[in-house]
Amino acid sequence: MDNNIDTHSSTHKTNPHPLLSEGLGKAPGTLGPVFSSVKSASKTLALIPDDKRNAILNAVADAIVANKEMILKANQDDLDRAGKDYAFYDRLLLTPERLDGIAADMRHVATLPSPLGHVLKEKNLENGLHLRRVSVPFGVIGMIFEARPNVTFDVFSLCFKSGNATVLKGGKEADGTNRAEVALIHDVLKANGVDPAVIELLPATHEATAAMLTAVGYIDLCIPRGSKRLISFVRDTAKVPVIETGAGVVHCYFDASGDLAKGQRIVDNAKTRRCTVCNALDCLLINRRRLDDLAALVMPMAPKGVILHADEDAYKALKGKYPDNLLVHADGEKTWTTEWLSMQMGVRTVDNLDEALEHIATYGSGHSESIVTEDKASAKKFEDMVDAACVYVNAPTSFTDGAQFGLGAEIGISTQKLGARGPMALEEITTYKWLIEGNGQIRK
Repeated sequence: MDNNIDTHSSTHKTNPHPLLSEGLGKAPGTLGPVFSSVKSASKTLALIPDDKRNAILNAVADAIVANKEMILKANQDDLDRAGKDYAFYDRLLLTPERLDGIAADMRHVATLPSPLGHVLKEKNLENGLHLRRVSVPFGVIGMIFEARPNVTFDVFSLCFKSGNATVLKGGKEADGTNRAEVALIHDVLKANGVDPAVIELLPATHEATAAMLTAVGYIDLCIPRGSKRLISFVRDTAKVPVIETGAGVVHCYFDASGDLAKGQRIVDNAKTRRCTVCNALDCLLINRRRLDDLAALVMPMAPKGVILHADEDAYKALKGKYPDNLLVHADGEKTWTTEWLSMQMGVRTVDNLDEALEHIATYGSGHSESIVTEDKASAKKFEDMVDAACVYVNAPTSFTDGAQFGLGAEIGISTQKLGARGPMALEEITTYKWLIEGNGQIRK
């Protein structure tokens, strides 16, 4: 087996699924046994009581804090290979503070109620049959993500708590960090008598991605987390069920009645808090009646180097007031369809709320949208008409996050409508089954 693949759980010997045998022919090493071992390990998770799950999550959080130097060393090696010019350097970067935050999120997940075994519906039929619909794990969740080393810990905490095994496929930029993190998790699992194959990391190759997407019978649900290109590829290629997440063209509409001080804080925070994440602001829509306030509205972003791609009216309102080196003309459709993931943003002038709603309906991606307004009717219409997973009134889209929503952490932000929508955490990665109890009844 390839040296980059964990082999400790290869004792689970099952014959690869025919589709896997065919699809893995070009993969490095033989990945079939890895998928088999995870599938087998997933069945043991149902036997672990919730208090033991919580203890293990707290033990992993303790290990993260105790092994910061090891994780940061692996992360620094990844950063050095990527180089400081790497577009998503900040997303790849781990710091002692970020590791403390990751550990705190994991401890929080351990405090949450178990999502398993909930009776979602219950009734007795006239024939005496007793029906219950009960929440259960999906089984094995496959996670494909890019240069986000925090995802490894977040996904493990949520999947383990909800009784799901996990197959991870990270990007090559974060591969060293991901491997150090999974090795740490494996050590804690072994020390607590849990099969470490409940979480495995695949090689950071395109072939491994293809193998996961065709692992019918082994992967019960695949969740891609990354660029629009990655998500589209997974959706169009997968033979296993997929939940789309993440990619977002995010807007904020500054209404005619918008409070300038609120707008300054909201727009600045939504754009600059972390510009490389999916909830970051991509386009500011401003009511024409407030063009005189546009320069003041965006000025907090100037010291941070935010480049504004402004339409003609907005450009005129900003010329001579916003730094010339940070002000450029919008390029029509190209500007409005761009998820910047950088310190850049579109600015478009609209005549009214209806025009803002039309723009969002045309160019939005169903992720997160915001309005700054003091008019209750406008706020209500925005909430009712905007078709997105998260809709904000007088608050920045930067709050679209599982931890911020009190979910402990998130496995991703779903932008689709079938099933989970918005930040996905414990409840969203469970399904259900019907339990029917009788006393010898037969159907006529």
